[in-house]
Amino acid sequence: MMQGVILDFDSVGPADLDLSKLYELPVQWTVYPNCLPSQVAERIASAEIVLINKAPILAPQIEIASELKLISIFATGTNIIDLDAARARGIVVSNAIGYGTGSVVQHVWSLILALTTNLDGYRKAAMDGSWEESDFFCVMDFSVRELQGKVIGIVGAGELGSGVAKIAEAFGMQVIFAALPGRSYSPQANRVPFKDLLAVADVVSLHCPLTKETAGLISTAELKLMKKSAILVNTARGALVDEHALKKALQSRMIAGAATDVLSVEPPVDGNVLLDEGIPNLIVTPHVAWIARESRQRLIDQVAGNIKAFLDGKPQNQVV
Repeated sequence: MMQGVILDFDSVGPADLDLSKLYELPVQWTVYPNCLPSQVAERIASAEIVLINKAPILAPQIEIASELKLISIFATGTNIIDLDAARARGIVVSNAIGYGTGSVVQHVWSLILALTTNLDGYRKAAMDGSWEESDFFCVMDFSVRELQGKVIGIVGAGELGSGVAKIAEAFGMQVIFAALPGRSYSPQANRVPFKDLLAVADVVSLHCPLTKETAGLISTAELKLMKKSAILVNTARGALVDEHALKKALQSRMIAGAATDVLSVEPPVDGNVLLDEGIPNLIVTPHVAWIARESRQRLIDQVAGNIKAFLDGKPQNQVV
């Protein structure tokens, strides 16, 4: 029986999930609810299979883990794994894909709708006496914009970006996808150069991975290209956006609003410039877009499938 380690299992929220597919595998598991970066090396030193969510496995840890054969991550992005070091050792790295589409797409649209309808402002108006003091049957203190006929620019045309696009079409929006600089794409009628997309989109939604090329993808120059009436939504990775630039853009009304489910450092133990109630038209949620129970169950089942496929000699969802 192979020796397996799960480094930060509580970050997947296993308490309300069916874990049978994972525990039925011929693997002797050592499970840790949480794991600091400084604890990784010791905990994986004799493991053959390691499962992680946010605990980083970098070259020094990989060098020490002489028995390591498979790293499988409870996520799509693999930026916390040193893929070159894993490749050099012949270690298979597998990720999870498509498991959270329903949950993430639902959250993206909850953010878009909350911003475009000024939902929080009107919720407060119903409770703080504004409605009672109104001369009319309704309150019209905050602007509301229809989505129908507007343009949504999506950066990343994978599972999540495509899922967001389907809902946009149901709202009667025009969908365009970004063609990022230096990238080649298959012919697609609604691919638009990134800067052109920023200039015409009423909603910009980010769904691309964090790489060296996409870090700081949205900064002051890009925000200046956007319409003053546009909103920015980020449910991908915090470091895609220059957070200081976004704060200034919202404070100066350079753009109309923004929502983010992710920050550059999570959790933000030392604070973050976006965690400021004084920033107008900003919604921040604590990396919860993916956490619907159904999404997390699919994640567990898919990672268990990754391990079974590896043990059968047919790795799947293989990154390395």
